[in-house]
Amino acid sequence: VQLQASGGGLVQAGGSLRLSCAASGRTFSTYTMGWFRQAPGKEREFVAAILWSGGSTYYADSVKGRFTISRDNAKNTVYLQMNSLKPEDTAVYYCAAESYGGISYYPSDYDYWGQGTLVTVSS
Repeated sequence: VQLQASGGGLVQAGGSLRLSCAASGRTFSTYTMGWFRQAPGKEREFVAAILWSGGSTYYADSVKGRFTISRDNAKNTVYLQMNSLKPEDTAVYYCAAESYGGISYYPSDYDYWGQGTLVTVSS
């Protein structure tokens, strides 16, 4: 599976962005998909995840109520809608795929990673 993240950019605090992650491979629809982020000098942290069916989603407390993860298995794409952005959301955002099919908040449990897309939120 190859993942290609896009949609990052510069936005003012309170604004919105939508990230996309396009996946190659026929088995995309069976994978759990996640978004992680890494700010300068910090460890990579969990943001959101969605099960293969799209019926269950999970969020970090810091983004709950502001971010929404979704997926379109027909398009092999997962999205992260980010609203009410804050300066502390500034980071490189990565999409990742977990072949096991469960939910994990740990980067080490994900098998495939995209290249990352930079989100910068100005105050």
